[in-house]
Amino acid sequence: MEVRNLHRWDLTPREAADLQRRMAGLVESTGDPSNVRRVAGVDIVAGARGSLARGAVVVLSYPELELIESHAVESLAPYPYVPGLLSFREIPVLIPALERVQAKVDLVVVDGHGYSHPRRFGLACHLGYLLDLPTIGCAKSRLVGSTEGPGPARGDRAPLFHEGEVIGEVLRTKERARPLYVSVGHRISLAAATEWVLRLAAKRRITEPIRLADLASRTGSR
Repeated sequence: MEVRNLHRWDLTPREAADLQRRMAGLVESTGDPSNVRRVAGVDIVAGARGSLARGAVVVLSYPELELIESHAVESLAPYPYVPGLLSFREIPVLIPALERVQAKVDLVVVDGHGYSHPRRFGLACHLGYLLDLPTIGCAKSRLVGSTEGPGPARGDRAPLFHEGEVIGEVLRTKERARPLYVSVGHRISLAAATEWVLRLAAKRRITEPIRLADLASRTGSR
């Protein structure tokens, strides 16, 4: 996979937040990918600044959801943990793993937020724009916003609001299990992103691409 080199990563927190505000306007929040044959999932395990981190990328066939590629690369986490600036900590760690992927990827699912971010440019938006691929943010917990919450059945959903705007969807993927927080990453609509998460989480609460990426990031599977 090709990751476009569009800016520096060694920014101060204030510079990084300003960059997010500028790049938020570049996110495309329309579309529904067709002829999807390969889906990538990305995840990372990282500690404090200067500690060893492991970024992982897996590629699965669709609709079979069988593993095609798995890459995990260790490097030093180059950025401190700053709320809202997770992409500056995680994407530099993920880039070497992403660049090892040989398959043509049609859709990317990120364990994290996209548009459901204080500056509307979370990890999924940032990574999706650098990859220029349809990308979905699929987080396990809420970062910002409020919701009445979905019903108890699989497929139930409720909008996530922040400052008078719908920024994501709160989706129940498994009956009575905790919901997921779905948001636009890039080149996909929120409605399409929500349906894709349901398809990719057919058997478990979390999507299969993220589940396998999480496993690879923790075990170092390659």
